[in-house]
Order: sequence, then structure tokens, then C-alpha cells
Amino acid sequence: MLTGKIIGLGSYLPPKILTNDDLSKIVDTNDEWITERTGIKRRHIADAVEDKASTMACKAALAAIEDAGISGSEIDLIVAASTTPDVVFPSIACCVQGAVGADGCACFDVNSACPGFIAAYNTAQSYIESGNAKTVLVLGAECLTNFVDWEDRGTCILFGDGAGAAVLRAEEGMKNSFIMKASMNRGACLHCEAMKQPKRVDEEGFLKSTFMYMQGREVFRFVVTEVPALIDELSKKYEFDLGEVDHFVFHQANRRIIEATAKKLGVSLEKFPMNIQDTGNTSSASIPILLTQMKKEGKLKKGDKIVMSSFGGGLTWGANYFEY
Repeated sequence: MLTGKIIGLGSYLPPKILTNDDLSKIVDTNDEWITERTGIKRRHIADAVEDKASTMACKAALAAIEDAGISGSEIDLIVAASTTPDVVFPSIACCVQGAVGADGCACFDVNSACPGFIAAYNTAQSYIESGNAKTVLVLGAECLTNFVDWEDRGTCILFGDGAGAAVLRAEEGMKNSFIMKASMNRGACLHCEAMKQPKRVDEEGFLKSTFMYMQGREVFRFVVTEVPALIDELSKKYEFDLGEVDHFVFHQANRRIIEATAKKLGVSLEKFPMNIQDTGNTSSASIPILLTQMKKEGKLKKGDKIVMSSFGGGLTWGANYFEY
């Protein structure tokens, strides 16, 4: 059957770096405290002028197209994921279309918080498997530091900016296998209000709610319970053994979450690549940024079996099993 195979990967990280020591001059924290709790040492910060979600998406997309060895005119569909777009409309996908020379193809954005890339990837696969697209560009782009409360040491230490992209091409191969879930009943622990609500400006607590809010312990408990269960469910539904998986490519949110998940699954931590120490949490961009790095370092080989998984606001979570 036809499935979307990744033929190109690209990413972009803004040049400015904010270290844990830099953060210690802004809020009451230090490198040891942050590293022990998150695994993060530094993160990239966009200037929100030259580097915005849309412009970073364009740079990552151009890199992925170059890596794929195709021209922009070959793209049938662009799906971009972002929770922090700098434009309401046109979509980031349309901005990317103009930059890569893919005029005429279909374009739209998705917002599924941190699992946004998974949502975009599965949407692309549906178009490919139904015969409605042959070549699809999938992106995640985030400028999260625009939404950070720099007085809240529980959240400002976590997030960084960047973009990642993948080019999918229709080929014969193993069907894309996935499960996605959501639970708004537990969504209050992770949210961010839109600023453009003029009638609410004077409402008590409204401006504070336009920054990212997170109850870290609640999110941690949710993830280390639900994500391992989801991956077990995925392996049973699609009849594969976790021992056969070469790489577990997870959303880079917190090193302790990844360690706890690996332990629950009974899988060696060596199979869980990580770059969170250098990027922080880049939300929907984290998985394609990590995949790009893995390819550059020679850690991705044709035929590798991959489980990718992410979780975030909603609460939403999902996982895929596919062959690279």
C-alpha cells in the first residue's frame, strides 16, 4: 500500500542562546536546579523580528526540501503545526508556500499543542494514503518565549524557540500506524489564553492568563501514566514488539519524563534520543528538530523502525509507529 516515507528533514534554531546561568540572573534559580529537574542546559531564543514562527518555518522547510533533493513545485500539500503563530492569517503553511515556490498546492495549519507535529504528520499520511497527495511538507514551528512569563521560574526555564520540517513522499511500504487521544477533563493544568480579547483586559487575572500556565506535577503524573499505556496499546493494535523498535523519538519536554517512560516500558534509555539539553521544550517543533539532528549525526538508517510520541495542552497525546 502507499504510505508517506520521510525523504527529507530540516530544522532551524535561532542563534541567540539562553543558558541556565543567564536565567539565574532573571529569576530565582540556578543551573543545578534546572538541570536536575528538566535535563535542560540551554535553549534558543528568537528575536521575534527576524526570527518569528513563520520565518523559522520557512527556513526549516527550505532545508528539508534541499535535503529531499526536490523542488518546491513538486509539493502537493503543506501542513504546519504551531501554537504560537505570529500571524492569525494567512496560515504559516501559506507563508511557507510562498518561500519555497510551491504555488498552487493546498495549505493549512493545525493546532494540537505539543503533539501538533504528530497531528500534521497523520493528516499528511491520510492525504497520501487516499491518493490525494504524493509529496507533502509537514512542519512544526514555535516562538514559545513570546508567551513565557519571565517571572515564573516554573515555566520560563522550560521553553525554547525553533522549527522543524519533514518531506513525505508516497511510496509502497508499511502503513502509518497511530493512535491519538485527548482529555479536556484534565486540561486545566496546562493552558494559555489569547491576548486579543479587548473586553476582558480589565478582568482580574486575565493578562496573567495570556502567559503559559502549567501545573508541572499534574502534567508529569499524566504523561508517565498515559504515554506508556498508549504505546503499549499501539503495539498491541498494530502487532509489533517494542523490542523491535530502533528509536523512540519523543517530544522533548523533560528528561525525567522520558526516563520514567522508558523504565515503565522496559526499554533501554539508549533507544530514546534526546537533545532537550540544548533546545529546551520547542513544542510541536521538537520531534522534527530531533529527527533532523539524528539524520545529520548518522543515527537514522533506511528501514529503521520508529515510535514517535508527544503530549501537551488539551490534554492531548499521541503516538506513531512507522518505518524510516
